[in-house]
Amino acid sequence: MANIQQIFDRIQETKKEQKELKSMYRDALSNSKQLQEVVEALKELRQKKKEIEDNIKLDFQKELERLDTLKLDIENDQMLLSDAALTKVMKGEMIEITDQYENKYEPIFKVQFKKQG
Repeated sequence: MANIQQIFDRIQETKKEQKELKSMYRDALSNSKQLQEVVEALKELRQKKKEIEDNIKLDFQKELERLDTLKLDIENDQMLLSDAALTKVMKGEMIEITDQYENKYEPIFKVQFKKQG
């Protein structure tokens, strides 16, 4: 078995070679004119995409506000559902929920802790 110093030295040499190879690769990438052109085109396309998205957001401002409201309504109703289910379980009552396709759901309880303050 090799001694600890030899293993350490081998690791250092391997890391040095790895660093040199990565450096050569990065240099080749930075010197590639074709890659630089593609990167620049990509930046322009991202900016154009963002502008298009912003324009569409302006057109759908009312709908996006409604989406935010719906999200909050769902969160509140889910909390209400959890509270009601917990109350029923604590009273020893059975809970059975079905959706429009007659799929049955059963409650799953999860305890989480968060830092106070």
